[in-house]
Amino acid sequence: MVEDNSIQVFRRVRQRRQAKFSVNLPNSITLTRICSIPLLIWILSTNRFQSTGGEKELLASALFIAASITDGIDGYLARKRGQITTIGVLLDPLADKLLIAAAFITLVQFNPSMVPAWIAVIIIGREFLVSGLRAIAASEGFAIEASNLGKFKMLVQIVSVVAVILDHRWKEWPIYGGYFFPVHWVARLAIWFMVLLSLLSAGDYFVAFWSKIDRQVVKSRRRRAFVLSRRRKRDVPAT
Repeated sequence: MVEDNSIQVFRRVRQRRQAKFSVNLPNSITLTRICSIPLLIWILSTNRFQSTGGEKELLASALFIAASITDGIDGYLARKRGQITTIGVLLDPLADKLLIAAAFITLVQFNPSMVPAWIAVIIIGREFLVSGLRAIAASEGFAIEASNLGKFKMLVQIVSVVAVILDHRWKEWPIYGGYFFPVHWVARLAIWFMVLLSLLSAGDYFVAFWSKIDRQVVKSRRRRAFVLSRRRKRDVPAT
């Protein structure tokens, strides 16, 4: 009887571990986004696709848009299906940062007139800063939630990357009659707006981190002072 109970407990623990680290549908979508990163780099770097007809730019733009859309799909499915796992929590933000970093590093070579190296350094540096602050916050026992500014920045990132890719082939796109869509100016404005949002959202995350870590330090000091006062009272000899 005791042995049967031990086997059941062991099976439950194993099932929980498997559920925590299993590759379900949301995790599979996240892994697909990670696998699309080397494909995006290859499309933008290879000479197999010609830019004369815009095949390379259109294919890279479609791939980046599809990969960016999966960022919302995997999170939505994980919450709706109750499939939030440890590996999903780890891979989802990692996939986002790898996609953005790979895109801007490649664009420095693909379209250097629109994305100079210092812009890529600012955008990628912001991602490392936010990841570092979140890691420190997690080690201290609290979390920094994504702000609305950070979510809006992701949308601007998609527009800026796609516009810069298309600007490599088209400076303007004919729409109807004598009207043209100014691809070049949209790309330039989106990149500068992207830099501004990266700096602002980094500051927003830092302020949120500092306020929470300050409250955490105050609580720790009060708890330590309370424990020390209790010990002193206990050590005082009775008269």
